[in-house]
Amino acid sequence: MQELADLTAVELVTAYREGTLSPVEVTEDVLARIEARESELHALYAYDPAGAREDAKASEARWQAGEPQGPIDGVPLTLKENIATRGTPVPYGTAATELVPAPADAPAAARVRESGGVVLAKTTMPDYGMLTSGLSSFHTASRNPWDPSRTPGGSSAGAGAAAAAGYGPLHVGTDIGGSIRLPAGWCGLAGLKPSFGRVPVDPPFLGRVAGPMTRTVADAALLMSVLSAPDARDHLCLPPADLDWSTVDASVRGLRVGLHLDPGTGLAVEPEIIAAVTEAARLFEAAGAVVEPVAAFMTREMLDGLDRFWRVRSWSDMTALPAERRAKVLPYIAEWAEGGAEVSGVDTYRAFAQMDAVSVAALRATAPFDLVLSPTCPVSPPPTEWASPTNDPLRALEHIAFTVPYNMSGQPSLAVNCGYTSGGLPIGLQITGPRFADVAVLRAGAAFERLRPAQHPWP
Repeated sequence: MQELADLTAVELVTAYREGTLSPVEVTEDVLARIEARESELHALYAYDPAGAREDAKASEARWQAGEPQGPIDGVPLTLKENIATRGTPVPYGTAATELVPAPADAPAAARVRESGGVVLAKTTMPDYGMLTSGLSSFHTASRNPWDPSRTPGGSSAGAGAAAAAGYGPLHVGTDIGGSIRLPAGWCGLAGLKPSFGRVPVDPPFLGRVAGPMTRTVADAALLMSVLSAPDARDHLCLPPADLDWSTVDASVRGLRVGLHLDPGTGLAVEPEIIAAVTEAARLFEAAGAVVEPVAAFMTREMLDGLDRFWRVRSWSDMTALPAERRAKVLPYIAEWAEGGAEVSGVDTYRAFAQMDAVSVAALRATAPFDLVLSPTCPVSPPPTEWASPTNDPLRALEHIAFTVPYNMSGQPSLAVNCGYTSGGLPIGLQITGPRFADVAVLRAGAAFERLRPAQHPWP
């Protein structure tokens, strides 16, 4: 029999409605799972079992009265550490942060509470969210449940580990260059980077989004129905939209699908990953889609420009810190950011301009297609102790050429599992759609879940 901790959010809400399960018993099972796994995985920050039990009891009473608060009432969930929750400090993954309790819930936290979600904990992240790793100067490094000697990815590192290990079905991450999709791909999850502005964030920043990390696409869609509610604090968000987030009976028949296998720059794609993504495209074609190749569109100049601008931005943040706090930043991040110390104003502007160059290139390359398929990451997860796939601060962004273009262009992009390496580690397929086509991307992901072979058991 399936343990309660492994039930999907859709299954839990159905059971609550039918009276066959209670949020209290589900929460207790999830807490037991956390107690059994957390000492090895280190996925959580501000773990609050007492608060979760209180939330579950309140939800149970609402379901018994036939008055659920929202679509995820009683469902256990986590929030990434940089999504503020009232009363909890937000260290941003680094020991350099002064620990001051947050004065209010950020938009994503407010929405899940309003919907009755059972908040278990925050999830860990690396320093300033600038690594595809769980390595952090503040948190113990998080580990990948599929192989604890490997990183879960990042920067939504703890969220990836928590979802794969079954710390409840719903997890909220953030993504500015791949930070939802990269750990989702390496942990076998469905992870959606929504269209820019679809989910309000505070503070907003170019390319930055919050989105779901779950075991199934249907759960990601359910969570999007909550997260996408408006919040006035995000002045860059899209106008409110009444979208149908259902993924039932989704199909890819008749769609024009691009297959993008060459990142154009950065790390070369591992042969096992090429093979898995190519096979996924074959399954789309067998289901009635028309599949055509997409040429590489990222360049060295684009990736180096993004790297240079983000170094300058990080160096600006770090120089604002007192010396004793700056010394606590993870050495890898400190060395990387120091590369922005001597960049001129003109060169900073030229680097910033690459954001728009990437956006234009991505939109032009993908314009002929309803969907574009690609690897999520060109390589499989490196060791837990590595900060990035190169482990070299001079080559820190070499792994994001498939993910970061869609942060710049604002397009919705979903990671979903499409196979396993010879070592049994998940391989992420990235499914990207036109701007604002979040529902279409999720429906394509749900259709692919039905097309792909049976999945390995969760670790």
